[in-house]
Amino acid sequence: MGADRIDLNEADVRDNPAARRYEITREGRTAILAYRREPGAIALVHTFVPPPLRARGLAKRLVAFALADARGRGERVIPECPFVQAYIEKHPEEARRAE
Repeated sequence: MGADRIDLNEADVRDNPAARRYEITREGRTAILAYRREPGAIALVHTFVPPPLRARGLAKRLVAFALADARGRGERVIPECPFVQAYIEKHPEEARRAE
């Protein structure tokens, strides 16, 4: 598995369905990828990483996890967030269901 690819068993990334977001918490701060579920699809709407946690690859980890989760659920991905769109352009093999 490449450095940017995430295994769904990765312990530090979690889905928080009540908040409708994927999360990684470090040093008491939480990086998020917000989503909206639709029938047969998930819209990835916003990525936010607190400034002290930036430049650590956390946003990439969140997006890779979300894409793997969507594939596992058989969901189509709607990449509304510009960061997610850019990630998919760089990693099309991870986003087969995003078309």
